[in-house]
Amino acid sequence: MIDHTGVPVSDYARSKAFYGQLFAPIGASLLMEVTPEQTGDGTWAAGFGRDGKPSFWIGSDARGVAAHTHIAFVTDSRAKVDAFHAAGLAAGGRDNGAPGLRPHYHANYYGAFITDPDGHNVEAVCHSPE
Repeated sequence: MIDHTGVPVSDYARSKAFYGQLFAPIGASLLMEVTPEQTGDGTWAAGFGRDGKPSFWIGSDARGVAAHTHIAFVTDSRAKVDAFHAAGLAAGGRDNGAPGLRPHYHANYYGAFITDPDGHNVEAVCHSPE
């Protein structure tokens, strides 16, 4: 149901590098960057996604970083969830839930959580059995 979403970041360059590294294991990458001239308000924006469509955006925001957000990215294997978590730690994120089953959601819910540089809780999840 969600076409795209975005979060403000406090350090655009740092967050762009963080998400570039974090998303590589799940097949997503930086697809589009919008300059301050294009936004018209002096801010930068970066769109990450797959198959040519940006679906997750970060942006510098003169109003500051909003309250922490939780966003989950679906992937098709538990190995990719594991790799997402490892990439997040390597990129400077903090562990917010190691890869593993979360049967309180459903029997095959396999997720991992990383806290990004601004405190946003980002998750990779696989809903398929191993």
